[in-house]
Amino acid sequence: MPANTDELAGAFVTPPIALPQLVPSRTCLQCDVCCRFPDPDSALRPYFTENEITLALAGGIEATAFPNQLGSQVILVPDPHGEGYLCPAFDAATSKCRIYEQRPLDCQLYPLALMWNELHDQVLLGWDTKCPFMREEIPAAIQRHADRVMALLDQPGVRDHFVAHPRLIGRFQEDVVVLALLSRLTEAVAGQWGTAPLHRFTLDDIPRMTTTLDQSGWRHAQSLAAYSPVYHYMWNGLLAYWWMELEGALCLFVQSPDGWFMPLPPIGAGPIDAPLCEAMRLLRRWNGDSPVSRVENVPSRLVPEFERLGYRLTPKEPDYLYRARDLASLAGDRYRSHRALCNRFEREQSFEMSSYQVGDRQDCRALLADWSRQKRAEGLESFGAMLLADAAPAHEVIWSQAAALRLTGKVVKIHGRLCAYTFRYWLTSRTFCVLLEVADRTVPGLAQYLFRETCRMAVAEGAEYINTMDDAGLPGLRASKQAYHPVMLIPNVAAFPACTS
Repeated sequence: MPANTDELAGAFVTPPIALPQLVPSRTCLQCDVCCRFPDPDSALRPYFTENEITLALAGGIEATAFPNQLGSQVILVPDPHGEGYLCPAFDAATSKCRIYEQRPLDCQLYPLALMWNELHDQVLLGWDTKCPFMREEIPAAIQRHADRVMALLDQPGVRDHFVAHPRLIGRFQEDVVVLALLSRLTEAVAGQWGTAPLHRFTLDDIPRMTTTLDQSGWRHAQSLAAYSPVYHYMWNGLLAYWWMELEGALCLFVQSPDGWFMPLPPIGAGPIDAPLCEAMRLLRRWNGDSPVSRVENVPSRLVPEFERLGYRLTPKEPDYLYRARDLASLAGDRYRSHRALCNRFEREQSFEMSSYQVGDRQDCRALLADWSRQKRAEGLESFGAMLLADAAPAHEVIWSQAAALRLTGKVVKIHGRLCAYTFRYWLTSRTFCVLLEVADRTVPGLAQYLFRETCRMAVAEGAEYINTMDDAGLPGLRASKQAYHPVMLIPNVAAFPACTS
């Protein structure tokens, strides 16, 4: 064991004592890989622990970069000179980290990487060939550095650090060359988080979740919008989403600042008793006696099962469901005001409506900022203001990943200026869901026109119903949704265990 192991061990829990830097500074300053990311939801974003967040805040990083002050991956910021995203601590002008001496352990380790193997049953230490230095340096130097890090990883206190923050262990990457198996760390992680593999929820998992939802029988014309992967994935830049297989069912978990919960019941074709029991056992282990342990978006067909199992059921805001043809035509007296606003917009504005392109991302970003200011100026309540602040990272994910998520996006431009955008998805072959809709509130009739045209396109593609999701408990949004005369308010229920002991 190296003579300075004790000193290095402190780096894992008490920055700014740092691991020795393997890559020469001249290489780092010329690199165009580190600290830059193509998408806002990149799984490779650096992870900060609570102590590291405190140091980053003291170093000038804004608190909004950390959605969970107890530990989280950083929220990336748009590259002002490109199409990608940057770590908020990265200074693109100088290619330097603004908190280098207090950078998190996740960054200190690089270009070494901790990751699971393909089977997700062993933690591995490897070196990342995406680093240009790693393609040039001789393997012996890399192995010597890795040996020093492995000695640290074997220290119980250091091992506990990784167990407490499982996001420090990434998914398997084919371009990372394996140097060692970390059996003790693997055992420690399993002891805390359970023997079933706990996976991060990524784009690669969406086909699996889609297939499982289809097999569950939950998805039909009058289903909640939550029974679609995209409904959850859009928050992946803000919250930590995980999944695991329990008793033959896919179980989705969210790690929020308040604790862990399930955004959906166990998804599968069989009985929920066994997977739900195991999932709740894990939530009790992770949350203790916290009342945050719960299951959200329980479908009506499962309500009797949860009641039988002794769960306490609490109604949530319902989804709004409309007949698509009603909203496409806006016929009759009850839609007179909506029709008049659409006519006014068409009469007064010179505009064009087109499909969203990734190149529209910057203009969408500017519109969202303007729209948020308009909403606040109208006297938005505190909860609504909080939702607005949380919305920005979710919209970034949608703008970046719309094609991968199979979302349909449209934008409206007035005299070449982007003034509105909307994104939607098919929940079933009969139900079209409106996921996002943002329109300049200073343009009369724009929002009504955009929504009507969205519904017309949905009808042209075969939609019978339009789901606009819930109203988040906001009175203004509720009034707006009710004014379109829904044919059904789809019940939504959260389930809490009768006791947490």
